[in-house]
Amino acid sequence: MAQRSFLFVIAVTLSFFFISYWLGPSKVPTPEEKATQVEVVSEQKKSSESNEKFYVLENDTIQLVFSNHGAALAEINLPLKGKEHPQSPIRAIQFDKTMFKEYPYNDLFPTHNYEIATTNGLESKEPSTGGYYPLLRRSLLGPQGILLHRFPSEYYGLNILPTKLDERAEEVYQLKNLEKDRIEFVFSSAKRKITKIFTLPKDPTKAPYVFDVQIQVEGDAQGLMVGSGIPEVELISGSSSPGLKYLLSKDNKKPDVVTLSLPKTATTSSQYAPSWMSNSNGFFGLIINPLSEIGTGFAAERIAGDVVPPRISLIDAQYQKFPASKYPGYQFQLPLRTGDMHFRVYAGPYMSDVLHLVDATFTNPATGYNPHYVKAMSFHGWFTFISEPFAKFLFFLMKLFYKITASWGVAIILLTVVLRLMLYPLNTWSIKSSLKMQQIAPKISALQERFKKDPKRLKMEIVALYREKGINPLLGCLPMLIQLPFLVGMFDLLKSAFELRGATFIPGWINNLSAPDVIFSWKYPIFFFGTSFHLLPILLGGIMWFQQKISVFTPKNKALLTDQQKQQRMMGNILTIVFSVMFYHFPSGLNIYWLSSMGLGILQHVWMRQKMIPKKVKLQP
Repeated sequence: MAQRSFLFVIAVTLSFFFISYWLGPSKVPTPEEKATQVEVVSEQKKSSESNEKFYVLENDTIQLVFSNHGAALAEINLPLKGKEHPQSPIRAIQFDKTMFKEYPYNDLFPTHNYEIATTNGLESKEPSTGGYYPLLRRSLLGPQGILLHRFPSEYYGLNILPTKLDERAEEVYQLKNLEKDRIEFVFSSAKRKITKIFTLPKDPTKAPYVFDVQIQVEGDAQGLMVGSGIPEVELISGSSSPGLKYLLSKDNKKPDVVTLSLPKTATTSSQYAPSWMSNSNGFFGLIINPLSEIGTGFAAERIAGDVVPPRISLIDAQYQKFPASKYPGYQFQLPLRTGDMHFRVYAGPYMSDVLHLVDATFTNPATGYNPHYVKAMSFHGWFTFISEPFAKFLFFLMKLFYKITASWGVAIILLTVVLRLMLYPLNTWSIKSSLKMQQIAPKISALQERFKKDPKRLKMEIVALYREKGINPLLGCLPMLIQLPFLVGMFDLLKSAFELRGATFIPGWINNLSAPDVIFSWKYPIFFFGTSFHLLPILLGGIMWFQQKISVFTPKNKALLTDQQKQQRMMGNILTIVFSVMFYHFPSGLNIYWLSSMGLGILQHVWMRQKMIPKKVKLQP
C-alpha cells in the first residue's frame, strides 16, 4: 500500500511537470506589451512628471522619500537583508526576486530621481535597483520610465488633507531646509500656514524604523486631517490581511487595543482620542503616535484597488493573476488643530523583538509611560480571541528552539515534539478509548444483529457492555476539545509570525516558511492550483490516509465490517481529501507542523496498540 501511495505522488508530480511544460512555452509578453497591460494614466517620462520633486532621508533601517506635494511621504522603503544591510530582519521572498528579475523598472528605490543632503550641499541622485521593501503603495512604472499609474499624492503618508473629498488638492510645499537627518517644509495660503519637520533618531539601533514629525498650523485648522498612507499588499495564506487598530489609554487602567472593522467606504469617530493608530498589511505597518494634544476622534476610509494598485498586480497581468481590484487600500486619518503638534511614527516590520526594543527605548519608568507598540501585532485566524494566549506561549518556545538550532524549520519540528509531549496524557486517553471501542466492535455488531428488531433492548445491551468494559464513548472526544486551543494557537502562530517570512528550510523547495512550498511553477493559472505545484499538502494527505488506515482496525472479511467501522473508514477518506485541499495554499511552516504532528501521532498510536491489543487478536488495518 505504501508503494502504491508513493507511486501515486510521483505520478501526480510528473503530471504537473508536463502540464507546466506544455503551458510554459505560451507567448510571454515583451516589456513593451507588459506596459500596456496596466491602465496608462500618463505617458510622460518620470523626469518630466509635473513639478513634483523628491527628497530623501535615510539611515540603516529606513529610507524616507518626501514629495513637495503635501510635504508627505511618497515612499517608505525598508532595507532587505543582504551585504549592505546584514543586520536587517527583512528577508527577500520570491515576490521580491520576481520583481527584480522581470519588472526591474518597478523595483527602483526610490522610484524617481531625488535630492539628498551631503557635506557639499544638496546632491541629485538616481534610483538604484532592488535591495528594499516598499512599505507604502506608490506609482507604477513601465519600461524606459513610462508612467503607468501615478499614485494620488492625497494618499501619501503623513499628508494633510481637508475632510471634504471635493476640496482635496495637491498643495505644493516649499523646501525650507534639508540636512542629513532632518527635513523642513513650509506651505502658505490665505487660510493658513503649515510647517512640517521630519527628523530621524540620532541612534537608529535603539529606535529602528522610527522617525519624528512636527506639524505647526497657523490659522484655520478646521477640518484638517493627517493620513497614514496605504501599506503595500502582503499575502498570508494566499490572501491579503489589512488591519486597522488603535490604542486607548485610560487612567489607572490597562491599555485597551481595539481592532477597527475595515470600512466599506469610510467611517468616522468623534468619541475617542487614540493614543496611537496602526495601519498594517499583516507583516508590516505604520503606527502613528501623537505625543501632544491634537483634535479628538479619527477617520478611516477604503480606497479602491484600481485607484491605488499594488505592485503585485503587475505580475502576469495578462492572466489577471493578482487583479488590482481585488486589493483595496485602507488608511486612517487623525484630526489636527491650530498650534504645534508632535508625532512619533513607527514604520517597519511587526516583529516582536523589534517592537519590544522600541517600547523599551521610549518607556519612562518615572512616569510609568509605555507606548505598547508591540500590541499592534496581530495573529491571523478565525478564533484568535481564544488562541492568541496559547500562540504567544508557543512562539516563546519556538524562539528558544531557534536560538539553539538557528533554523526556523527545525524549531517548528521541535516545538511540535514538545506540544505532543505536553498533550501526551490526553492523546493517550483518547487512543485508549478508541482502541477499547474497536476491541468491542465485534460484540456490538453481534448485539446489533441479535436485537435488530428491538432498538430499546439493543440500546440497553450496548450501555451494559460499555459499563462492563469501563468505556465512556463521550469521554473519547474530551481530550481533543481540551487540546483544541493549543492546536488552533499553533495554526495562527505559523500563519502570523514575521520571523518565518522568507525563512528557508530546504533550499530550492521550501524557501519561505510563511508561504507554500514550490516544486515548480508555470505561467497560466489553473483552477485551484494557481501557477505552482505544492508537494507538502500532497504528502500530508498521504500521511493522513495512512494514519486512518492504521488507527481503524477492520476484519479481513469486509462483509463483517460494522456500520461504525464503515463510517470511520468513509470519514477518514473524506478528511484526507478535505485536509489536502484546505492545506494546499497554507504556509509551508504550517504543513511541516501538521506532518510532524501526524507522524508522532502514528508512532504513539502504534506503540499504544502493541501494548493494549494481544498478538492473538487478528485485526487488519
